[in-house]
Amino acid sequence: MNPTAAPANDLFLRALRRQPVERTPVWLMRQAGRYLAEYRATRAKAGDFLALCKNPELACEVTLQPIERFGFDAAILFSDILTVPDAMGLGLHFVDNEGPAFHHPLRSEAAILNLPIPDPETELRYVMDAVRTIKAALAGRVPLIGFAGSPWTLATYMIEGAGSRDFVEAKRLRYDRPELLKILLAKLSEAVALYLAAQVRAGADALMVFDTWGGALDPQGYREFSLAAMREVIARLATLAPGVPVILFSKGAAGHLEEMSQTGCAALGVDWTASLADARNAVGNRVALQGNLDPTALFASPERVRELVAGVLADYGSGPGHIFNLGHGILQHTPIESVTALVEAVRELSPAYQRN
Repeated sequence: MNPTAAPANDLFLRALRRQPVERTPVWLMRQAGRYLAEYRATRAKAGDFLALCKNPELACEVTLQPIERFGFDAAILFSDILTVPDAMGLGLHFVDNEGPAFHHPLRSEAAILNLPIPDPETELRYVMDAVRTIKAALAGRVPLIGFAGSPWTLATYMIEGAGSRDFVEAKRLRYDRPELLKILLAKLSEAVALYLAAQVRAGADALMVFDTWGGALDPQGYREFSLAAMREVIARLATLAPGVPVILFSKGAAGHLEEMSQTGCAALGVDWTASLADARNAVGNRVALQGNLDPTALFASPERVRELVAGVLADYGSGPGHIFNLGHGILQHTPIESVTALVEAVRELSPAYQRN
């Protein structure tokens, strides 16, 4: 579906398909972010985070910054998971020191039933323009990852109206009106699939679904409300964007990796609470695995970071199908020298695990 030629560095795409690679590819979740001085300068130029997301040229600029500095093996679109609910009319804004919030949270049946499905090329055109701009600027150097939030994760923000620790309103709906929650998740599954497919048409080489709050659900709730919706997204993408690999990442849901691997995804992100060896045993040869160094490990000395990287590589073991990453997004005050040490260690130590 994506007519562009394969990137010069295709390690990430080959690893996603569990094909042989010369070394383990590496990129980091939230690799374009506040730990980089150049990102902070560009964000100041934009005025605020949302303005940065909605400016395709500046979004391109920050997407490329970590590629230029560290030489990561993949770029990821600079955007936010809440662009879809914003395009649905909920009024996304960011509160200083508190994070995202919505002016119009979903607090009634009518609000859910009347929720529109946004057209990615109209209400979300700025995202597609950013993908096209980034793709041209990358000039075939490395693959570009597009992404979206999972239906359940988006629903939590839309119902709560902001981030939450306990998800009282979302879980109230889950227990009192599960059929209404499923209507919302069905709408979000359609919207997310259309959004991701449009990113592919604009130039994304791979896709990632961030299920940040899947681990907040009980096991049955996870299967019924989070996993089922992600399975629906992947099923839609099989028609809308055939052949494009999809990575699923559910934070705090290590006990569901085997079930997740049966959704049709190409890879699973693994957080630091799970052993990669255990994850590999659970999923077999069905999918690749991405992860899973604890982001706070990067606050250790560069020498210690190197040792911890070695431990992650050894935990996965030999053979294809591993993409080195953190177990969640890189943290704001992460030392640059530790990120450099991580990248250098992966490049130096991983070839030994790829030799037959």
